[in-house]
Amino acid sequence: MGVTRCIALLGGSFDPVHHGHVALANYFVKLLFPDALRILPAGLPYQKQALKATPEQRIAMLRLAFDGLSVPVQIDDQEIRREGATYTVDTLRALRAELGEDLSLVFLIGADQLQKLHTWKDWRQLFDLAHICTASRPGFALDAAHVAPEVNREFLRRAATAEQIRTTPAGLACLAPNLAFDVSATQIRAALQSGQSAESLIPAAVLDYIRQHHLYQNI
Repeated sequence: MGVTRCIALLGGSFDPVHHGHVALANYFVKLLFPDALRILPAGLPYQKQALKATPEQRIAMLRLAFDGLSVPVQIDDQEIRREGATYTVDTLRALRAELGEDLSLVFLIGADQLQKLHTWKDWRQLFDLAHICTASRPGFALDAAHVAPEVNREFLRRAATAEQIRTTPAGLACLAPNLAFDVSATQIRAALQSGQSAESLIPAAVLDYIRQHHLYQNI
């Protein structure tokens, strides 16, 4: 079944959003030419500790970070509104129910998330609902030595071109091995707490917001 619309999805804690998130989105916006980017800040991620910034603060930082992107950006707070732990498979089911079957949904993840994909709830069912695209950063190789064998097999057998991903609803995968951003939110919070510069890690408008609201100073 061919489709004409493509929506890219970017999920995460965004505590705080940083250049790596923006670079991942920009990379696939340029590769796939989606009609829109929908950003899905997590509510209560079941594999992470409690978040430091409030949902409102994380959404405000996302708006600042993605202002000016070349495609329309929508921040979807459904995971924040959902009670209990956040599971990606539930979010993708809800998006399919909302948006229908006749468009391409592309879920973007970093290579660090790809390494953990086999531990996600019903991870194989994600492919029934969306395509999955990932890009590596230094230290996170996309090969069998770093990715669970069952995940590696799925990505190899589902590997597709950008055109195939854009024009089919779900079920394909894309590995982009050349996104050179080595940054994590944990690293940023540690730098901010210790008074180190984080200007090279966070969009300037986000860093201004963090300073104005005195975030991440007591972790």
